[in-house]
Amino acid sequence: MNTELTINSLYRLPWNLADNAINWLEPTSRCNIYCDGCYRENRNDSHKSIEDISAELDVFQKFRKADSISIAGGEPLIHPDILKIVRMIKERGWKPTINSNGIIATEEMILNLKDAGLFGFTFHIDSRQSRPEWEGKNELELCELRLELAERVAKIGGLTVAFNATIYSETTNQVPGMLEWAHQHINIVHAMVFILYRNADLSEGFDYFVGGNKVDFSGIVYSKEEEVQNRKNLYAQDIVDIIRSQYPDYVPSAFLNGTEVPNSFKWLLAGRMGNKHEIFGWVGSRFMELVQTVNHLLKGTYLAYSEPQWLRRGRLYFFISPFDKGLAKVMKNYFKSFSHNIKAFFSRIYYQTVLIIQPADVLPEGNVNMCDGCPDITVFNGKLVWSCRMEEQIEWGQNVRFVPNENNKNVTSINEIYKNI
Repeated sequence: MNTELTINSLYRLPWNLADNAINWLEPTSRCNIYCDGCYRENRNDSHKSIEDISAELDVFQKFRKADSISIAGGEPLIHPDILKIVRMIKERGWKPTINSNGIIATEEMILNLKDAGLFGFTFHIDSRQSRPEWEGKNELELCELRLELAERVAKIGGLTVAFNATIYSETTNQVPGMLEWAHQHINIVHAMVFILYRNADLSEGFDYFVGGNKVDFSGIVYSKEEEVQNRKNLYAQDIVDIIRSQYPDYVPSAFLNGTEVPNSFKWLLAGRMGNKHEIFGWVGSRFMELVQTVNHLLKGTYLAYSEPQWLRRGRLYFFISPFDKGLAKVMKNYFKSFSHNIKAFFSRIYYQTVLIIQPADVLPEGNVNMCDGCPDITVFNGKLVWSCRMEEQIEWGQNVRFVPNENNKNVTSINEIYKNI
C-alpha cells in the first residue's frame, strides 16, 4: 500500500474564518492539574464574568457562522457559572461542548450540564498530566480512566464523548493500542483525537519582535526549552504510518491545510464504521463532502458534531454508498461478515471519528504555519484570534514575529520538515 498522503486524494474541509464548524470559548485559564505541552498559563484569577462571556459570544455571532462552541480553558468545569454558560450558548443556537480533563465531571454534574443544554464532552487525558492517582501510567493504562468517564456519560445518555491525547515522540507506539481500545468501545466513544506535541523553537537562530520592538519570548508557556529536550516534532504522516501498522486499511478522508504550506495536514480527519466485533472500513472523501455540504444547505453551518443517535445508525448510510468508494467498501465488508463473523453482521453499526491535529510550526525563515480554516478560533479584546497563541495576545496584544538572525542555520528545507511534500 502507498502510505503517502496527497491533497488530491482527500476532501479539503470548507471551513474558513467567517464560516466554520466550531467556535472556541475560554471562560477561564485556571486549571486543577498541570499538563506537559499545554499552551495556556494557569492563572488563578482568570474566571471571566458572565457579561464578558456574553460579549465574546456577540463577537462570534457577528463575525463567524458555526455549528458548535467548544468551552475550553483552563478547566471550564471549575468556572462557578458553567451551567449558565452552557445555557447561554444553547439559547443562542449553538451546540455547547465542553473540553475537560474530567477530574470533577461527576455523574451529578454531567446530568446538570445535560439539563442546561450540553451537547457533549471532549476529555483530554494523556500520560504527561499531573493527574492525581494516575501519574506514571502509560496511555494504554489510562484507557481504564477513559472507559470510566465514557461509561459515566453513557449512563446519563444523549451526549457525545470524544477523547483528546497529546502525543509525544516517546508515546507514538501506543497510538494503535489506543485505537484498538476505542474500537472495543465504539458504541460509547465517538471520537479519538491525537494532538501532536509542539513547542516554540527558542534556538539562537531567531529574534522575536512585536511591531518594531524586540521582546523576550522565553517566558511564554509554550516556549520552555527544558520541555523539548530529547523530543522531536511529529507530523501527521508519522501518525498515519503508525496507525497503518495495525490498521493497514486506514484511510483519512478530509483535511485542513497550513497557512504557509498548503499541502501540510494540520487537521487530518478519518471516519471508521463497525462494531466491537469488527471494523468494516473507513469512509471516503465523498462521504465527508456530502455530510458538510448537506448540513450547510439545510442548516446554514458546517457540521462539527452529530448526535449519538445518528452515530449508531451505520446501515442507514449505506444508501449513499454509490457516491463514496470508502462507504461502498464498508458495506461490502459488512455483508461478507455474514459468512465469517455472524456476531458482527447482526450487531449495530457505529460511526467513529479519528482525528490527527498537527499544531503550529515555526518554519526556518520564521513564518508560522498555522491551521488554515482553524475551528479553534477564539475572541480576545473583541477580535478573533488563534486560541493556541493566546499567551502572546495577553502579553503583547498581538502575535510575535520570529525573525532569523545572523546565527540562523537556515539549512533545513521545507521538504525536509514536511515528509508529505
